[in-house]
Amino acid sequence: MAKLTHINAAGEAHMVDVSEKQDTAREAIAQSTIRMSAETFALLTKGDTPKGDVMATARLAGIMGAKKTSELIPLCHPLPISKATVDLDLDPDLPGVTVTATVRTTGKTGVEMEALTAASIATLTLYDMLKASDKGMEITSTRLLKKSGGKSGIWQAQL
Repeated sequence: MAKLTHINAAGEAHMVDVSEKQDTAREAIAQSTIRMSAETFALLTKGDTPKGDVMATARLAGIMGAKKTSELIPLCHPLPISKATVDLDLDPDLPGVTVTATVRTTGKTGVEMEALTAASIATLTLYDMLKASDKGMEITSTRLLKKSGGKSGIWQAQL
């Protein structure tokens, strides 16, 4: 089993010292899905919602979430994010939306948490903006799909 890097020798949580690490190009891709009723999905696809452009708001919220990750998760390092994208794909088979977030930086530590936060915040925003129509929506399958850069190189989820 791998050593947990955020736990010191005394078993206490601490921020990892990355000062000796080399800067490398880093990228992480995360995904989250929100399922909703067919009626709510129809409102979303028609753009017929009282709160305005739900998809654009969720996209912007996800990007903002990536930028604020170190303020939300106590031991995350603040990172100079060079790119954050949030793609929202309408899926009538769910019915719902699959959110895919990609975050890039060049630095000493990875952007997995930033990508996961972006995907999570985007789906939470979709929930918030659509909850008047459907309080039973379900956010599922939030996970890291791929990461690259750093000492461990490339990791990809088994799809």
